[in-house]
Amino acid sequence: MVNENEIKAYIENILRDMVGGSEEEKKLANAAVALKDEQGGNECDTGCIDDITEFDLKKQLLVPEPMNREGYLKMKEMTPARLGVWRSGPRYKTITSLRFRADHAAAQDAVFSYVPTDFVEKNGLVQIETLCKNKDEYLTRPDLGREFSKEMVEKMKKACGKPKVQLVIGDGLSSAAIEANMEDVVPAIKQGLKIYGIEIDAILFVKHCRVPAMDVIGEETNADVVCLLVGERPGLVTAESMSAYIAYKPTVDMPEARRTVISNIHRGGTPPVEAGAHIAEVIKTMLDKKASGIDLKK
Repeated sequence: MVNENEIKAYIENILRDMVGGSEEEKKLANAAVALKDEQGGNECDTGCIDDITEFDLKKQLLVPEPMNREGYLKMKEMTPARLGVWRSGPRYKTITSLRFRADHAAAQDAVFSYVPTDFVEKNGLVQIETLCKNKDEYLTRPDLGREFSKEMVEKMKKACGKPKVQLVIGDGLSSAAIEANMEDVVPAIKQGLKIYGIEIDAILFVKHCRVPAMDVIGEETNADVVCLLVGERPGLVTAESMSAYIAYKPTVDMPEARRTVISNIHRGGTPPVEAGAHIAEVIKTMLDKKASGIDLKK
């Protein structure tokens, strides 16, 4: 009878053969199928494998014997596009197909999962929610993601009072973006504003949040500036991108041109701490000029 170890070894050999023959390709295949335990690097009893999404696509070159390897890698450093994936006949290589499916799954998980309640509580956020009852309604009824019940309005007004600057966290289309970036961005914003003598008190967390939800918060709290940190629509490059939407005295149904947006906040884009410092500067400028969006450039 064939034991479990022999079966695993057989599968590993098949995958290595499917990926390709160069030394670099074999190295990537070995990493993708190696079964290890935490201490000794032996096969894991549970059959676990390394996370294929941990490979940096900008450094992964699968083209066999390229004429200009350095030039190819330099080009890959300039874009998140999947260059140099090569092929097996008319098809993608196995490792390329697996990575595509893994990144697509991560994007779906980011959209349909929720920011954990203990994460909200640990960071001292005041949780409110829009009129959406679940994720399906959130995705199909954007209008409900901009509105609050009377109960939620009273809760936010009681928690916030009449702040000069109201900071809001919204799950948006990526819960992963909030978990990955918020704990670095928020302290940087608070520290930056403190330098200007501006304190941040209660921070709201909005469940099932659309960007215009910040307009209702602005009207109800009468804040001079509202800054919404929200998870953006994930893609195959990253599922952890967050943006900051900032407006001076936002009002319901105001033109989108009144918003200032700082986007692409994640470890592969604008680093969270750097983004937080910049957001604080932008908020201070808005307070000084009493404007936001395109009006800030006049």
